[in-house]
Amino acid sequence: MRVCTLSIGDELISGRVIDSNAATIAAKLLEQGIPVLRHQTVGDNEPDIMGALTDLGRMCDAVIVTGGLGPTADDMTARAASRATGRRLIINDEAREHLHRMSNQLPGQVYCTLNDKQSMLPSKSTVIPNPNGTACGFHLIHNGCFMFFLPGVPAEMGPMLHDTVVPFLVARLPRKQIIRLLHMNLFGVSEGSVDQQLLGIAQPEQGVTLGICVNFPWMRITLRSESDSAPDAETKLSVAAAAVRERLKEYLFSEGERSLAESVAKLFSQSGLTLALAESCTGGMISQAITDVPGCSLFFREAAITYSNAAKSRQLGVSTEILLQHGAVSSECAAAMSKGVRSVAEADLGLAVTGIAGPEGGNDEKPVGTVFISLAAPDGCWTKRFSFSGSRDAIRIMTTWTALDWLRRYLVGRRLS
Repeated sequence: MRVCTLSIGDELISGRVIDSNAATIAAKLLEQGIPVLRHQTVGDNEPDIMGALTDLGRMCDAVIVTGGLGPTADDMTARAASRATGRRLIINDEAREHLHRMSNQLPGQVYCTLNDKQSMLPSKSTVIPNPNGTACGFHLIHNGCFMFFLPGVPAEMGPMLHDTVVPFLVARLPRKQIIRLLHMNLFGVSEGSVDQQLLGIAQPEQGVTLGICVNFPWMRITLRSESDSAPDAETKLSVAAAAVRERLKEYLFSEGERSLAESVAKLFSQSGLTLALAESCTGGMISQAITDVPGCSLFFREAAITYSNAAKSRQLGVSTEILLQHGAVSSECAAAMSKGVRSVAEADLGLAVTGIAGPEGGNDEKPVGTVFISLAAPDGCWTKRFSFSGSRDAIRIMTTWTALDWLRRYLVGRRLS
């Protein structure tokens, strides 16, 4: 089945809003063995909408349209759909009843005559219920193509897609293909190296494919298996996943949707160890990543954001001699910070970062991007110099992720390097 998506809205083509609906639709359909052939986006312009519907209707078995079903003047999807398919635009009694009912139920919704526009749908179309909003979607068939029209608000579009559109399309598949997906998340390795190390795992002729997506500063591998039977699809996926784990286990921090910080938090919970942080150049970014995870209070003791030399001395006990002789951005200072915060917080592990995030402050010996990370633990203290590049934000993000990855590596018993 050939399926395309059409996203409508000036805010999308201008870049003010990122189109998450197209990604959601593609992912949900792929889970059911229906790949999306094409994504298209147009603005709030009736001729453009009509042209897109006509073009996509010729090449596709189904078109899923999002956006432009609201009550304002720039919401013109229903009218464009009626003109593109040669239908009259009429008041739909079911849509109008839904509009009045939801206007009374939803908080902050006040009915006015302007809203009646949302009840006007192309004739001979079927209403798609919207449990979370006033605008019903609708479905029609034009020249053998199924056309679905859904609101652009993701919280409204998602349930309508799940409850109505996906079941409709799945029921009309000529042959049900079972598809299994697995996301595997990596940090600390280049895309080229990953591609080289994973050679031979993808076997498209056997229904196993592999995709690599870089999302700074981490990377996601998506494995996909396809078969006529669920057991066979699951076996293929399991074999491919085992091969990826074996080749990239050093860099693999999670599978599925778990973030690096969530993975670290899980490891801390399993180990029973506690943590304290001392941050300079990151200014609390590591602490935020940790405290974004529910339940982190079980292991996270405290954090010190010691930006100035005085703060490093006063809160962490970094000696004046170290600061004068080696500087705040040095291996010696980072080690003193990690040991100091571990002692002050009476934690099992103390992790510290200090560096030059830029854009100023660097020199020939320590250019912008120079960062020292140190981890103090019961069995030793490890400190390393890193050289990151990019903007100030990029350097701070890389420092945060590298620090979290150091915690992960220590907790799983890997060498810190």
